[in-house]
Formats: sequence, structure tokens, C-alpha cells
Amino acid sequence: MPAPAGSIVQEMFGEIAPQYDFLNRALSFGIDRRWRGRAVRELNLSRGNRLLDLCCGTGDLALAFAKTGVQVYGADFTAPMLPIARVKAERASLPAEWTRADAQHLPLADSSLHGVSISFGIRNVVDPELALKECFRVLKPGGKLAVLEFFPIHNPLWRGIFRFYFHYILPRIARLTRAGRTGAYEYLPESVDGFSTPQLFLDWMSKAGFVERKNIALTGGVARLMLGTVPSSEERKE
Repeated sequence: MPAPAGSIVQEMFGEIAPQYDFLNRALSFGIDRRWRGRAVRELNLSRGNRLLDLCCGTGDLALAFAKTGVQVYGADFTAPMLPIARVKAERASLPAEWTRADAQHLPLADSSLHGVSISFGIRNVVDPELALKECFRVLKPGGKLAVLEFFPIHNPLWRGIFRFYFHYILPRIARLTRAGRTGAYEYLPESVDGFSTPQLFLDWMSKAGFVERKNIALTGGVARLMLGTVPSSEERKE
């Protein structure tokens, strides 16, 4: 299914912002920290490099990068997420800047960043292909993109486990919190089932201009880490 209109996404995720971290742990069986660590290692940015964590939510991935000395900017379309991210950064004494931004229209200059990361957010963007083009635009030559996301699962065993948990267990957990009254965690499994296949997503990355694309299956393909690089100036001339 396509992502709902932007205003609906804002309202839905704005209402669950206080429960967002708890429900992410539940959604991923608590493995999401390991997945984010893998994204940090794969981008392998140097201290002082500039990174945009797009669709940053409450800042978990942004702060994982900040711990490595990367200069971090966190951006999300849903404003209520950002104060929570700001408090977490202050408590951890980690420098980061936070701003509300639309992934489809980034308020950043061309070729201004060394890295862009997105964790479990691009699936909720109305036009993910446009968001990928924006990521490409703001990255320097040689800059890197890392996208953590849930895709439809091909492995029959993991697909069965995931679908049962996602469709039957998680919504019941969500109903114990405010999130269960927004419909967000009923929308989420539907959005995964209807999202791009991994191969189609790699094609979108290619159309946006990314090279050296990688598709890394995490935990049996429950999640995937999609990587891409902006060609160097010399490669663009060829």
C-alpha cells in the first residue's frame, strides 16, 4: 500500500511519539539496536564528517552516529518526535542538531553532507523515490546513504514468524498504549506488506544516481540495510 498523505502520517506518529521507543523495541524483538550499529559500521564515517539522519524519530540512530564523533543533524516530518530526541541527546551529552523537514524537500544545500541515514522511515514517505533523489542531491561526491527498512520477507520461515508477530501480537501490545488508539501499529504491518521489494528499492536507488549499491539481509531478512554511494566527480565525468 502507498504511504498515507503526509498530514495523516504526521498526526498518527505525533500521537505515538511518547511510546515510540518502547514500541520500536517490541516491533523488532529488541534487535533494532544491533541493526543500527551495523548501519553505523557500514557507513564508516570519519570523525567530524557531516551526517543527516532523516526520518530520525526520537533520535536513536542519529545518537549512535554522534557517539563516533560524527557531526549529526536529525530531521523528521513529525514535530513531536524532535523534543524527545533533543532530551535524549542532552542526557547523553551528545552534540546534535534537530529540525523538522520533509524528506521530499530537504532544506539543505547540494553536496553538503558526507552521509545520510534513514531507519524505518522511508516506507512512510509519500514518494520514496523523490526522497532518494533528495538524499543524492545533498550528498557530496563519494558520500554514502544507509537505509534500514522492513521489506516483504521472502524466507518462508521468517516470513511466517514475522507476519504472525506483526499482524497478531504487536497490535495487541500496542493496544495497551496510546499507540493502539491511533491505528499506527495496524497501519505498520500493512505498510510493510505493500512496500517495495528489495530489488525494486535498489532500482530506485540506481535511478536516483547511487552506485555501489548493497542489499544486506539482517536477522534472516526481517530487516534490510540498503547502501549506496554517490559517484566521485571523476566517475560522473566518465
